[in-house]
Amino acid sequence: MTRPDLLALTPDALAALANRGLVKRAAKELDAGAVPALDTDPSGTVQGKFPDGTVTTLPPSTTLDAARCSCGATGVCRHRIAVVLAYQRTREPSAPVELWSPAAVTDEDLAALLGERTLRRARRVLQAGYRAKLRRPTADDRTAQAELPTCTVTFLVPGDLAYVHTDAVNRDEATALAVWAFRAADAHGTDTVDVGGSPTTATDLTAVTDLLDQLLLDGAANASEVLDVAWQRLHRDLTAGRLHWPAAVITDLLAQLTAYRRRSADYDSTQFAALLTELHARTTATGPRAEVLGFDEPAETPLRRVRLTALGARLRTATTADVYFASGDVVLVQRETALRTAQKLAVSNVVSESATRNASRSVALKTSRVAKTSLTPVGTSWDDLPQALVIDDYGAAAAHLAELPPRQVRARVEAELVRAVRVTEVSGLAYDPAAQRLTATLHHAPHGDQPSTPRTRCFLEAAHRAVAPHALDALATALRANPTTITGTVRRHRGTLVIDPIAVHTDSGVVVPDLAADPTRQSLPPGATPADELSAAVDGALTVLADAAHRGLDNLTDGLLARVREVGAHLHRTGLRTAAAGVAAFADGPAAATWFSAHLRLLVTADAR
Repeated sequence: MTRPDLLALTPDALAALANRGLVKRAAKELDAGAVPALDTDPSGTVQGKFPDGTVTTLPPSTTLDAARCSCGATGVCRHRIAVVLAYQRTREPSAPVELWSPAAVTDEDLAALLGERTLRRARRVLQAGYRAKLRRPTADDRTAQAELPTCTVTFLVPGDLAYVHTDAVNRDEATALAVWAFRAADAHGTDTVDVGGSPTTATDLTAVTDLLDQLLLDGAANASEVLDVAWQRLHRDLTAGRLHWPAAVITDLLAQLTAYRRRSADYDSTQFAALLTELHARTTATGPRAEVLGFDEPAETPLRRVRLTALGARLRTATTADVYFASGDVVLVQRETALRTAQKLAVSNVVSESATRNASRSVALKTSRVAKTSLTPVGTSWDDLPQALVIDDYGAAAAHLAELPPRQVRARVEAELVRAVRVTEVSGLAYDPAAQRLTATLHHAPHGDQPSTPRTRCFLEAAHRAVAPHALDALATALRANPTTITGTVRRHRGTLVIDPIAVHTDSGVVVPDLAADPTRQSLPPGATPADELSAAVDGALTVLADAAHRGLDNLTDGLLARVREVGAHLHRTGLRTAAAGVAAFADGPAAATWFSAHLRLLVTADAR
């Protein structure tokens, strides 16, 4: 009897069930001659006897971690993996079969496997709605994967739900949600789908409107601390209703107000204004609830066993950093990590049995007496990153960014646009002393495209930050060392991809510029940021409207309104007539409605440049 489940387990699937090191070790031992003697009985049970006497038994309808092995190891050991690999080597490659979709699983199948109680919990999430991003099977990779708000679900073996892998504690519930996501995606013919739920209406957040208008009228400079209590109460109500995105905006707004009252450098009037407009946009937008307001998930979801590949870190303060990790097809971030810990995590592969993840894709690696966290060097792990996180076609990546909805109403997830950019050449390395910015041009032509075209060219821009005084020197050194991959936050400018780097992979390993300890001072040719009248007009208008929000619309002066008219005229001269009309309407009738309309248009225009 043939075991199609064992034949379907690819090296990547085995690595998901164990780890890549065990898979490589098992394959190496087989190549060296330590091949188990295999025996398959009529029921389909495969037994392998190793030269050292170890016996491993893989019954049908049993996952690898539940199989028996006399080595005594808990979980998936190298012997179990070796038996699978050896079994595959004894079978002739099978003829191609029709690609399978998890959508083929019926609710009756789910109920039989998972139980009605689990399905009821999953249906409550379905009723509220959620967004899923799917990767369908291909001829080269027959696994199917669904990225859910708080976890990733991978179907490793076509048609066999016993081989579903996920980092979520509630594995069965996540499996049902993933099946329904594939079902909805097949019906709509798309790979990103909103499942269940109902459209958001403006009435969902009517409690926010009065407080928001009052804060804009008062401004950050005159906002009463008495209203903070009302904001905090509203935040609790939104969190209880699992409206995570507006609750997160309120958290950031209160942080800005606190920073201003303390005269802290953390206060930024343009950020304060942007938060006001985002909250207004989420209050009035119509669209999928999961995208505009947040996924109907708990504030935190414990992860059963998570494997993370570090993508670098960025200093937040002199003693804390944000560390970025690849987890399946998404990027997670651990905020405000202690510097000493961040220095270890930022260049490591992490396996943790004590981690939590929230809907914003923020992860917390916790300590526990029972659970454990292990670290190994990143090594060549960046070579095996999921394709969803890798950019090797700069033009296609820029086009994808252009198609995204405005960020003011997108899902408010951390590290949304952190990617790994493949590089074959770096040119034009320069430093602009006026802007304190290092720039370079990255090149990559994987499809034989001509060099120096938007499709094969990406701009790198890194600004000096006082919290990381040595970062630009470390980055320049790494860029001169023939980098192969650069991680960072990507954006689009005038149709060309731009990256703000976080870490660089060279032949000598991973370099995290923010964590560099006093590197050699680099001599760089001087450069200058090209003049951009359109950007100057938009930035100038955003600054003036932010000043209005800072002072409060009830405290505007004639001088400030004159500046508003000036920036509106500048916008009109550059051809941005719709944005100019919105600014002019605010100048002629200063009110919350006209300010929000003008400022939102400017923010969307700035992101689309």
